[in-house]
Amino acid sequence: MRRADPDRPDPQALLRQASQEGLGRLKIFLGAAPGVGKTYDMLSDGAARARDGVDVVIGVVETHGRAETEALVGGHEVVPRRAVSYEGRTLGEMDLDAILARAPRLVLVDELAHTNAPGSRHAKRYQDVEELLAAGIDVYSTLNIQHIESLNDVVASFTRVRVRETVPDSILEQAEIEVVDIPPDELIERLKAGKVYLPEEATRALSHFFSKSNLSALRELALRRAAQAVDTQMLDHVRALGVGGTWAGGERIVVAINELPGADGLVRAAKRSADALHAPWTALYIETQRAQSFGEAEHRRLAATMNLATQLGGNVATEPAIAIVDGIKAYLQEARATQLIVGKSHRSRLFELRHGSVVDRLVRETPGVAIHVLPLDAPPAPSTRLRARGAWGSRRGYLWTSAMVGGVTAAASALSHILDLGNVALLYLLPVMAAATLFGLRTGLFAGLASSLAYNFFFLPPTGTLTVNNPENIVSIFVLLGVAIVTSQLTSRVRAQADMAAASARTNAALAGFLRRLTPIDDPIALARTICEDIARLFDLRAVVLVPGDTGLVVQAASGPRFQLETMEMAAAQWAFDNDMPTGKGSGTLAASDWYFQPVRAGEKVQAVLGLASDDGGNPLRPDQFPLLTSLVDQAALALERLRLAEEMRDVEAVRTRDRLRAALLSSVSHDLRTPLTAVMAAAAELHHGATPELIGTIEGEAARLNRFVANLLDMARVEAGALNLKVEAIDLADAVAAAAHDARRALEGHAINFAVPPAMPLVKVDQQLLHHCLLNLLDNAGRYADPETPIIIEGAHRFGLLKLSVIDEGPGLPPGREAEVFETFRRFEGSDRVVGGTGLGLAIVKAFSEAMGMTVEAANRTDRSGAKFSLCFPAALIVRNTAEGAEI
Repeated sequence: MRRADPDRPDPQALLRQASQEGLGRLKIFLGAAPGVGKTYDMLSDGAARARDGVDVVIGVVETHGRAETEALVGGHEVVPRRAVSYEGRTLGEMDLDAILARAPRLVLVDELAHTNAPGSRHAKRYQDVEELLAAGIDVYSTLNIQHIESLNDVVASFTRVRVRETVPDSILEQAEIEVVDIPPDELIERLKAGKVYLPEEATRALSHFFSKSNLSALRELALRRAAQAVDTQMLDHVRALGVGGTWAGGERIVVAINELPGADGLVRAAKRSADALHAPWTALYIETQRAQSFGEAEHRRLAATMNLATQLGGNVATEPAIAIVDGIKAYLQEARATQLIVGKSHRSRLFELRHGSVVDRLVRETPGVAIHVLPLDAPPAPSTRLRARGAWGSRRGYLWTSAMVGGVTAAASALSHILDLGNVALLYLLPVMAAATLFGLRTGLFAGLASSLAYNFFFLPPTGTLTVNNPENIVSIFVLLGVAIVTSQLTSRVRAQADMAAASARTNAALAGFLRRLTPIDDPIALARTICEDIARLFDLRAVVLVPGDTGLVVQAASGPRFQLETMEMAAAQWAFDNDMPTGKGSGTLAASDWYFQPVRAGEKVQAVLGLASDDGGNPLRPDQFPLLTSLVDQAALALERLRLAEEMRDVEAVRTRDRLRAALLSSVSHDLRTPLTAVMAAAAELHHGATPELIGTIEGEAARLNRFVANLLDMARVEAGALNLKVEAIDLADAVAAAAHDARRALEGHAINFAVPPAMPLVKVDQQLLHHCLLNLLDNAGRYADPETPIIIEGAHRFGLLKLSVIDEGPGLPPGREAEVFETFRRFEGSDRVVGGTGLGLAIVKAFSEAMGMTVEAANRTDRSGAKFSLCFPAALIVRNTAEGAEI
C-alpha cells in the first residue's frame, strides 16, 4: 500500500539514508568519451582536498603518457600496485589490501569499469571500490558513459562498438556525479594533436568512434544520465525529509490507463512524449471496486495495455483507491510527477452531471501538473453497459428493504396511540439507514422513497391518500429522502474503504504466511515445492518452478501432477531466464504458450523461473493480481538466495577446513612428525655401536609419539566423515585412568601424577577405546603446557547425579574469556614464555569423541593457582547404578 500522506518522511528513504551512515562517499567524474579530461579533473580535485588537509592517496591512475596528467600524479602519495602474473605477463593491479591497511581519508581510483586480472579478490574494479566505501574510505573515480550497463546497447546502436566492461546503474545512484564535458570539436582537435591516442590510433578513431555525430550523441547521453541521477537523489532526499511539492528538476510522466478500448493509444502517446523529453514514464492503473465486476474481456484489455507499457520501456504501477481521481492524485504526489496523460471517453452530458468529469477534477485539483487530455476514439464495451444496468442493486436487497419498511409501518401503526407524527418519522429512518448500510446507495434511496410514501399514506392526514394537508409534513418527507441520500453516500464510501482494508489485510496475511512457511525450509526441493503449492493455492492455478540444469532449465517442483511443458513452454521459460523478462501467455513474448513464466531474480542473478497456467486455458493472472504475485516472487527469490548463500558458506567453510588441515599437516610433517622420526633415526644409528636401554626407550617413546600424532589425524578424519562406531560397555574409571597414564608416561615425563579418583566411583557406559583416546589427549596436553617438575592431578567427583573426571595442571593456564576456544579444530594457545608444538587437533578430538558418547567436556582456569583444568562430564544417563544384585547396566 502507498503511504497515506506523501508529505510525511518516507520510511524507505530514511532507511536508505541510514544505510549510508558510516560508509565512504563516492564521486564519479563522468565523461562522454576518452580524452575529455576526467582523470585530470579527478587529480586536480584530489590535490585541492589534500591542500585542505585531507589524507589523499592514489590507488590507481592511468596517465596514458599524457604529460599534464603525469605532472599531477607527482604531487600525490601513490600506493604501489600489486603484481599479477597472467599468461606469461606481469600485470599491475590496484592493491586493495594495501589501501585498506593504509586507511586514507580519500583514494583516487581511475577507470571504474576496469576488469581485474584473474586471481584478484574481485572480478571488477567497481567491486574493489565498494569494499573501500564499506570501510569508510571516500573514493574519487572516473567513468565513460558507454560503460553504464543500461546504456551499453544504446551506445552500441549508433557507434557500432559494444564495450564489454560495464558497471551496474546502482553505482551511479549512490554517487555524486561531476560531468567532465568539452565540445566535440575541441575533443577532435585534442585527438588530432595526439593528446588522447598515438597518431596512428587517433586517425583510426576519428573515422570510427570519434566522429562528431557520435560524440554529440554521447555528450547528450552523459548530460541526461547525470541529470537523471541527480533527479533521483533529489527525490530521495525530499522524500526522506517529507518536503511537499513536485520538485521538477526533470520531467516525470504518468499515463492513466483503464480497461476501456483505446487505452493502448494513451500508452503509445506517453512513450512518444517520454522519448521527446528523455524522461521516465509510468503507466498507472487505479484499482477501484469497479474492477471486481470486470469480465474476461476487460481483464484481457487491461493486461495487454500493461504489457505494452512494459515492452515500450515504461514502468507499471497499480494504485488502490476509492475513487479514480483520488488514486491519481495520491500517485502523482508520491511520484512527484510533472505531466499526466489521461483519456477523455465518450460520456453523455447527463452522465457527467450525475457523476462529474474526471478530467475537470484533475485539472482543478492538480495545479502543479501539466494535464494532457487525449480522446478515446473507441466506444465503451457492451459489457460495461450491461454492468451499469446491473449496478442498480440486487433483488434480494429490494425485498429486504420492502420488508423492513413494512415492519416499521406495522410497528408504528401498533404504537400510533402513544407516538406523535414526529416520532413516527424517526422510526422510518431505521430502514433507510439499514438499507443504505447493507445494500448500497440505490437501495438506500429506494428505502427513503418507500418510507416517505408509507409515512404519507398511513400516517399523514388525510390518511389512505398521498395528499399532504400540512406543509410541515412535506419537510418530514424531504428529510427522509435527504437522510437516505447522505447515509447511502457515507455508507458506500465506508464500505469501499472497508473493502480496500480487507483486501490489503488479505494481501499482507498471504505475504506473511508465505514468508513464514518459507523461512524454516533449508532444502531447495522442499522450498520449490512450497512455493508452487502456496502460489497455486492463492491464485487457483497450476504452478511449476524451473531451475538451471546441466543442459538447460529443468522442473524442480510442481503444484501437482497435472503439468506438461512442451517445446514451446520450455523455450518461453528459457527466454524468461536468459532475458529476465516475463514470457508466455498474457505477455508480449511467446504468447502462444499456455503457460506464463515469471523470472525469480535475487540480486543480480535470476535464480529460477516460476510458471503459471490456468485449467481453462485462459490468461493465468488478472492485472489486479500482479502486485501480489510480484511480492510473492520477491519473497521466493530471497528464500532461494538465502539457500544459495548458505550453500556457498558451507563450501567456503569446507575450503577453509581443508586449508587448515593442509596447514596442520605441513606443520606436523615439518615439526611434530619430523622430530620423532629424527630421534628414531638417530637412535637406530646408535644401534650399530651397541644398543642401550636409553636408546631402546628413545625409539619406543618417539615411535609412540609419532603413532599418537598419526592417530589424531586419522581420528579427526573419522569425526569429520561421521564414521565413528560406538561400542558401549561398563568401564571402571580408575582402570581407564591408570591405563591412559601408563600409555602417556613419555609425554608426562618429569611430572608427578596424583591420582584422586575414589575407588567407589561408579562404572560408566562409554566406548572404552574413545575414552582412552580422550584421556591420552588430555594428559598429553597437560604434559605439554604444565610447568616443568609440577604435578598433574587426575581427579574424580560424583555429585548430584553428575560425574566429572578432571585433568589439572600447573602452568600458564588459558586466556581469560576464551576457554571454550581450545576445543576448536587447529586452535593452539602458546605458552607465556615458550613455544609448544602440536597440531591443534588433540582437544578438538576430545570434544568430538565426548559428544559422540553423550558426554560434555569443559575447560577452565584453576581458582587456587595458575593452571588449567579440563573435565569430562558424564551425565546421569551414562552412570551405572549399583544394586543389591550388582551393577545395573
